[in-house]
Amino acid sequence: MTDRATPIVALRHVSKSYRRGNQVVPVLEDITFDIDQGEFLALMGPSGSGKSTLLNLIAGIDKADSGSIMVGGVDITRLPEKDLASWRAASVGFIFQFYNLIPVLTAFENVELPLLLTGLSRRERQEHVMTTLSLVNLADRMDHYPSQLSGGQQQRVAIARAMATDPDILVADEPTGDLDRVSAAEILALMERLVAEFGKTIIMVTHDPKAAEHAHLMRYLEKGILTDVHP
Repeated sequence: MTDRATPIVALRHVSKSYRRGNQVVPVLEDITFDIDQGEFLALMGPSGSGKSTLLNLIAGIDKADSGSIMVGGVDITRLPEKDLASWRAASVGFIFQFYNLIPVLTAFENVELPLLLTGLSRRERQEHVMTTLSLVNLADRMDHYPSQLSGGQQQRVAIARAMATDPDILVADEPTGDLDRVSAAEILALMERLVAEFGKTIIMVTHDPKAAEHAHLMRYLEKGILTDVHP
């Protein structure tokens, strides 16, 4: 377990650009900040400000052009792609706006998916799945397919899947963006519980100020520059 005195995420002078034809388009510029273990951080900003790009860099989905990103004491900017994939599978849980559940798999099977990449036995996988489905109050829906679940229930399955490997951090990209107000409130309350009771670190991209209010800290991206947000 990471020492609480040490930031679980530390970015130093991180920049990222994309190529569009012959043009280089800067997305993030000289980003430096820390995220403490057990923090619930909301990343806000207009479309195109670099929020999702920053989230993908922290999660090891994308590579920075320059700078360093330490997550749980590992400099992921230096990891070869094969090692990065293994690190990502063990260390990061992903929560998406549109759930990304496999339609032909049951809730149980969707949550079990990331565990198939581990060395756990079938019985151990089953125990992990039942524990996480119980955590999100869906143990009684484990044999249901996504089409048989509401949007809020599908997102809870997605959260159980993200939690199944007991990752260091959870990254959430607009996790309530496709939900009604009541379902969104339930998901945000669940995320708060994961932080308060289980010490999880959550980094959430959102456009919704109401959703961001559930976080401990809000940071704002404007044209690739990170700032604090003050109420």
